[in-house]
Amino acid sequence: MALKNFAFKVLNKDKFARCGLIETHRGNIDTPTFMPVGTQATVKACTIDDIKKTGSQIILGNTYHLMIRPGLDRIKRVGGLHEFMNCDLPILTDSGGFQVMSLSKLSKIDIEKGAIFNSHVDGKKFTLSPEESIRIQLGLNSDIVMIMDECPKNTNDYEIIKKSMNLSLYWAKRSKKAFGRNPHKAIFGIVQGGLFNDLRSTSLKELMKIDFDGYAIGGLAVGESQKEMFLVLDGIKNDLPSEKPHYLMGVGTPSDILGAVKRGIDMFDCVLPTRSGRTGLAFTWEGRINIKNNKYQNDDTPLDKNCKNFNLNKYSKNYLNHLFNTNEILCSMLLTLHNINFYQELMSAIRENIRNGTFDKFHDKYIDKL
Repeated sequence: MALKNFAFKVLNKDKFARCGLIETHRGNIDTPTFMPVGTQATVKACTIDDIKKTGSQIILGNTYHLMIRPGLDRIKRVGGLHEFMNCDLPILTDSGGFQVMSLSKLSKIDIEKGAIFNSHVDGKKFTLSPEESIRIQLGLNSDIVMIMDECPKNTNDYEIIKKSMNLSLYWAKRSKKAFGRNPHKAIFGIVQGGLFNDLRSTSLKELMKIDFDGYAIGGLAVGESQKEMFLVLDGIKNDLPSEKPHYLMGVGTPSDILGAVKRGIDMFDCVLPTRSGRTGLAFTWEGRINIKNNKYQNDDTPLDKNCKNFNLNKYSKNYLNHLFNTNEILCSMLLTLHNINFYQELMSAIRENIRNGTFDKFHDKYIDKL
């Protein structure tokens, strides 16, 4: 039986905020959507079954880390990343471009060869070209593939950002060619240009000439302020193609998400809910809770009385405080799952308010609270 082709359609709009549907052969994805991050072929401290119970419809995998450990051959031997990690949800894989930046002490850039770097694990030398990044992602059998780009560090140096943007455009053409024809998969372009609206506009226009299945905004969540991030989105929101999904990479806090949805973004990923869960921070509808605080030793209420997943409300703040302060793994598991669940409840509420035409009111109620 032929695999279902990748498709996207907008179902509702409230000004720039949009509800849509991404169709894949592994299942549909309601947008705006949040993708839990599964860096090492696992969402840390959670099982896939638990992730699915939160309402998550797609997860993100990491090309750079998976190529180093366990390696593509080991994953391909069992059929791909879905089989390897026992996940039947759609999977988006990043290209490795962000890690080239974040691990830049171990890497150098060659226009033709790509990123040349030493493994942060054992020092082994790797070369990640646009073609190699796509080959690995297709070998992982990803459902949404990202182009190889250069994600520059946050800087106000216009010439550095312009040079990086042009390199990413060159690599985008090579990535699209290497991707070939895979209608049941998707390949997304990545808009670069730092905090400069003219460079962002140029990047987007050139990517649209190449024609991708979706358009991501990269090079943010690298140290800029929320206001600066929103100004970048304001600068390109009128030009993003309405018939394609818009993905803001590596973002972010609940208020980041609310502000970005207001500016037309459909897809998000971030390690924040899982990383925060491991460090004792919980996101709730009443704001953030640092479970380490001694005041919770006398608080027998659940983390969030408004949480719709009642199984997560079996555990009191008092008990979770005890687990955290005795280094029990269960605390990381419960807080991580709680945070992912909260993010999915937030996305569901965002979609509902867009459909009802009340998103601005919802945005204004929570933008400073979450």
